[in-house]
Amino acid sequence: MDSVVCFTDVTFAYDLVPVLKNASFEINSRDMVALVGPNGGGKTTVLRLILGLIRPNAGKVRVFGAMPRKVRHRIAYVPQHARYDSKFPADVMDVVLMGRLGRGHAPRYSGADREAAAAALHDVGLSGHKHRSFGELSGGQRQRVLIARAITASPELLLMDEPTANIDTPSENQLYQLLQQFNERMAVVLVSHDIGVVPHILSRVICVNRTVASHQSSELTGDIITELYGHEHMHMVHHDH
Repeated sequence: MDSVVCFTDVTFAYDLVPVLKNASFEINSRDMVALVGPNGGGKTTVLRLILGLIRPNAGKVRVFGAMPRKVRHRIAYVPQHARYDSKFPADVMDVVLMGRLGRGHAPRYSGADREAAAAALHDVGLSGHKHRSFGELSGGQRQRVLIARAITASPELLLMDEPTANIDTPSENQLYQLLQQFNERMAVVLVSHDIGVVPHILSRVICVNRTVASHQSSELTGDIITELYGHEHMHMVHHDH
């Protein structure tokens, strides 16, 4: 499989305070990977390095074999919290169409843009909601709209920050099913501080706590969790969707 993300001996510090030290890992096409670790352990820094928002102090980061900034158009990012004004009159289609901005199109959306947005809404099961106000949707529905916005640009790498935060269990199950479908055409990286819940659909789990260790999801044990988090009271729950 082709390499999508490659970190080689990456070190990064904020104001001389090390956040990552000699981090090395690789993510390949069709991988579905969880990037997990405690708050402050370096997960957000890894995301920012992949997106090309920051550069390492030492080591090398390559995305699709190139400098991250040069291939940012091939990456989609779904943030943990979408900031929006509930009074702003944006419907679901408006939000999804925003994913087509910055792709060299004219200020007006083209027919191709609208077709891509409609297809993305269909993929996430929300075709019947395109004229609804975004602010009226449930947390799980809003999450799916934001995923549709991300995939409407046909990315090859999908990054999701804390994707199951603030959604209920049925919505979480739907999310994992969607991600399995998208993983057939793109690499997927889920970021979470909660190592206690790992869906069986993952190919690997990359544990980040200043250093980085990659494990098959089935290999994670209580000893590994204790070493990562520094206490013995966490346990692993494998989701079977």
